[in-house]
Amino acid sequence: MPQDGSLLDSACALCEFGFPWDKLGLLYMESGFMFRKSGHELKGSLCLLKRYGFCNVQIVGICLTFPFVFGVEEGNLVDEIDGLLSDLRFLFLDFDFAASVERNVNVWHEVCRKIKVFYDLNDGKGEIVELIGRNKHVILEHGEKELIEKVEYFCRFGVKKVEVARLILQGSELLNLDLETPVINVLKLLKHIGMSSQGVGDVRKNYAHVLGTIKMANLPNVMKAMGLHEWFFDKIKDGNHRLLTSYITSYPNEDHDKGYKSCLKTFDDARTPTHNMNKLNFMHAIGFGENTLTMNILTHMHGTSEELQNRFDCLLRLGIEFSKLCKIITRQPKILSQNPEILEKKINFLCQEMGNSLEVLDTFPAFICFDLENRIKPRFRFHMWVLEKGLSSKNYSIASMIATSDKNFVGRVSRIHPAAPKHWFEQFYPKKFVVLKICRITALIDNVKAPSNPQVEPLR
Repeated sequence: MPQDGSLLDSACALCEFGFPWDKLGLLYMESGFMFRKSGHELKGSLCLLKRYGFCNVQIVGICLTFPFVFGVEEGNLVDEIDGLLSDLRFLFLDFDFAASVERNVNVWHEVCRKIKVFYDLNDGKGEIVELIGRNKHVILEHGEKELIEKVEYFCRFGVKKVEVARLILQGSELLNLDLETPVINVLKLLKHIGMSSQGVGDVRKNYAHVLGTIKMANLPNVMKAMGLHEWFFDKIKDGNHRLLTSYITSYPNEDHDKGYKSCLKTFDDARTPTHNMNKLNFMHAIGFGENTLTMNILTHMHGTSEELQNRFDCLLRLGIEFSKLCKIITRQPKILSQNPEILEKKINFLCQEMGNSLEVLDTFPAFICFDLENRIKPRFRFHMWVLEKGLSSKNYSIASMIATSDKNFVGRVSRIHPAAPKHWFEQFYPKKFVVLKICRITALIDNVKAPSNPQVEPLR
């Protein structure tokens, strides 16, 4: 921490150059190392920046937005600093930003912050700079918050960030769209964007959970739920953004499905209407449409909307694809009624202990619903014991191994070897084994005259 006198000396040098006094605290928080320099050293650094052709107000705006350009300790990031300053000089001078921007520190700070929104989308590489320059009206006519909101929206399609920058810079009409509240019809939108009749038929057949109406705010995840997010983005980029703007203009608000509206009315009469509505909003947010199927699925889920979101995010982190996870939820909604810790243990056991891939869940999503300690582990380990002993060469599927009822499983065990049930109960269900022994002894006492069972060689 610098001495008070040194800090004041640095602050005075910055203010003398043109830095607003009320911005110095922000500058100190983001790049405090510069305040360890003397006022004389700071003036020297600022003079170096002026060699790029910037005026004082431009330099202040640049430094407040990109504080590392002040001169990084030990000479780090020299190439990055030079690249950034060269790019900004290209914008300010070659594309004549100076003629369009008021000579005011706050205005230039705002301009630099808006440039940074797009510059960061390309990881600070200069390829995007010319596109910013050719579309400078995007920077000059729209606010930073507006730009950030649209960038975040289209980044949710899971495409490269630089592609999002190009989309918005080349399609500034998108900035005037309300991408939150309009209610649209999924199939109508897909047809409008250019999906073939066969493609629409496939969506209708395989993704019934997304059909009906949706809010524009949920469109990115609706496309992810069908695995069409990249396809959709490709359809609206390279100048084709007008397909989206024209659709919203033509169909600003679609009417909800009657069955869906009927279900909504029941929420008002429910004991916990707010809780139910929050859960429903979670379902819509992850890509489920406004339809009766979504309502039916919702009834099988337990937990708050925050808990459901955490469980959903947990399964995504574990590697399940977004669209596949939505289909799994459609078939087995109860998977989201489990805590993240339990979900993680089951997925790890499936992949690490059982040696299977997540693709197993495509055909057997119910795996996640079974109890790990009392069902999955015992049956898998017994199956491995059978194979190791050479008692059976048949490698049962996971579904056959786990989903078979207890009665049928014990029957199968008995057919493998007469002594196999003893091992099953003794190793995995010792309490039941004791009960069975007592029952057997009781039966022998009650029927002492009954012929004895043939001896079976015990398994070791």
